[in-house]
Order: sequence, then structure tokens, then C-alpha cells
Amino acid sequence: MSTVITILSILLVIDSIAMIVLVMMQEGDENGLSSTIAGGFADSYATKNAGRTKEGQLKKYTRITLAIFLVFALAINILS
Repeated sequence: MSTVITILSILLVIDSIAMIVLVMMQEGDENGLSSTIAGGFADSYATKNAGRTKEGQLKKYTRITLAIFLVFALAINILS
């Protein structure tokens, strides 16, 4: 059982590094409070196809690595 926990820990570290890289590659949301007051983007072509952009892909991959991180962390916690 110790080897399984060790392997999961190594995979957790690798996933953590990947998540850090993905978050650092994303651009900041510089709209701030002004976009909240003004309503932000309306339903436009840009918002409908936001998932196809580089930024949308990075957000999708960040969510996937977060889910993998949570699964590994829970598995390590349950096994130990």
C-alpha cells in the first residue's frame, strides 16, 4: 500500500506543477469593477466562441488538472 501512496504522491506533485504552469500562462482579467457595473460582455460572437480561443483552452485544461488534483488528494487521504 505504501508504493501506491508514493506513486499517487508523485503524480500529485506533477499535477500541481502542471496546474501552476497553466495558471501562470493565463492572462489576467483586467476589467475589474467597471465591467461588473457595466454588465460585462453581452451575448456576442466573442463570448459565444470564448472556449475556442487560447484563453478558453487554458481555462478548460486548468479545470481538468484541478479535478485530477482533487482526485489524487482524496485517494491519498483515503489510502493513508
